[in-house]
Amino acid sequence: MRQPTASTVLIAVLLVAGCGGGPRDATSTATPPVTAPPATTAPTPTGTAFNPTDIAWLQLTVAMTERLLPVLDLVPARTTDPAWRQTATQVATTRRADLDRARRLLADAAAPTTNPHEGHDMPGMATAQEMTALRAASGQPFHRLLAGHLRAHLAQSVRIATAEQQSGVQPATVALAAAVVRSGTADLERLDHLDPRQQRALSRER
Repeated sequence: MRQPTASTVLIAVLLVAGCGGGPRDATSTATPPVTAPPATTAPTPTGTAFNPTDIAWLQLTVAMTERLLPVLDLVPARTTDPAWRQTATQVATTRRADLDRARRLLADAAAPTTNPHEGHDMPGMATAQEMTALRAASGQPFHRLLAGHLRAHLAQSVRIATAEQQSGVQPATVALAAAVVRSGTADLERLDHLDPRQQRALSRER
């Protein structure tokens, strides 16, 4: 059951990010509202301030990435397919680098070190039950589950990074968002080639 994040400021540009209630699945792109931390600005060492959108996006990016990496860590033990292994390795390498950058930026902003999304099952995050299903699967069934979780994570990451590009102000944070959009879009295209049946199903739904 998802819980709303306590906050005093609603960041309109991150309404798509999600911390509301209701059911979801690995391929869902539903995006209920998310709230941001209190509206404060913090200077970086060079004096460029972060706005609340920057902070909210960085915190959500950290939370989402921390939930994705355990999914990717399952791949070597659950499949011998070299294409899926290579894709998981590439995505994990990129996302770990993004996670390091996001954490450094949050430190520069003097943002709270606690995770405001702790315990929340939001779009783009695998739940405990879904992790159990992934650990029990192998081969093609695992590929299908993995594809769903990867697609949900990447699509949501691109969506909220685009919002940060539009409304963030801190240059290094906006630059990180641009990198997330580029890598996420490329990874989604790669996933389409690995999982063409799901892509055709999504196209029919649209």
